[in-house]
Amino acid sequence: MSLQRLSLVLLLAAALVARADIATHDHELSDEQHYQDGEHNPVYDHEAFLGRDEAAEFDELHPEESKERLRKLVTKIDLNGDGFVDGEEMKAWIAKQLRKYIYHDVETQFEANDVDKNGKVTWDEFVNTTYGYIDDEEFEKDPQFELMVKRDKRRFERADGDDDKALDKDEYVRFMHPEESPDMADIVIDETLEDMDKDKDGSLSVEEYLGDPGVDPDTGNPPDWVSVENTTFYEVRDTNHNGKMDRDEIREWIMPTTHSHVNDEASHLVQQADVDKDGKLSVDEIVNNYDLFVGSQMTDYGSLLKKAEEEAHTEL
Repeated sequence: MSLQRLSLVLLLAAALVARADIATHDHELSDEQHYQDGEHNPVYDHEAFLGRDEAAEFDELHPEESKERLRKLVTKIDLNGDGFVDGEEMKAWIAKQLRKYIYHDVETQFEANDVDKNGKVTWDEFVNTTYGYIDDEEFEKDPQFELMVKRDKRRFERADGDDDKALDKDEYVRFMHPEESPDMADIVIDETLEDMDKDKDGSLSVEEYLGDPGVDPDTGNPPDWVSVENTTFYEVRDTNHNGKMDRDEIREWIMPTTHSHVNDEASHLVQQADVDKDGKLSVDEIVNNYDLFVGSQMTDYGSLLKKAEEEAHTEL
């Protein structure tokens, strides 16, 4: 391999790492698997409820202390102050934790890419920061590299709402997380099909949807989540039941109007803790089920609660 070729390979590897921060589609509420052995993963529930970016502190709390702090946190979730948390309030809370993650992610990347610190990121700034300074005459071209740059430029130009050839922070949210903006949907659908539509028929089969899940090394069988997602494909994703997901169905998957991780998780938490089945949670129902909401695996719970206590009259 020539020195020039080796340089480009190393550059491409670095670019892939930097580019990993650009979202593709469908926000999960946690990096953990949603289900284990067909059941809700408690770590997923904890991170969805409190936010996945908090540092690990909760592991060191005694159960009684964790209950006391959870009781204080519930006042932040109870938006109307009636002493109960209903499904809508739970959805609003979980959505807030997700937005905090998204905007923290954007803030970090925006600061890194705004080289001249003028409050905007130009295309040249983004390319140079993400991919390095490339001289087309010096380096051999790489098809994967060219595809990545082409895709990013297409997304960048669509996110540039005022067409001033630079992105402010709001536009940078659209660029990094286009699934948050309805007018960016076509871009995300195109990218999803480019990544997953192996036979290039403009739709996704169940095999393309599942990808290559591999097998469990102990059993030789596919992972447990494959069965769950296979059922989800046919019962939820493929709404016209033709065996494939078309663009409209892909859009509903990526940017759901009736079904979402936030809605599902909020419904799950309320249903599991609602002992008297009145459709809402009392403070005692939440605290008595503290392991469902925070558990021993939650991260930086103490930091979040300390902030809640210090900012008693403001939003987190």
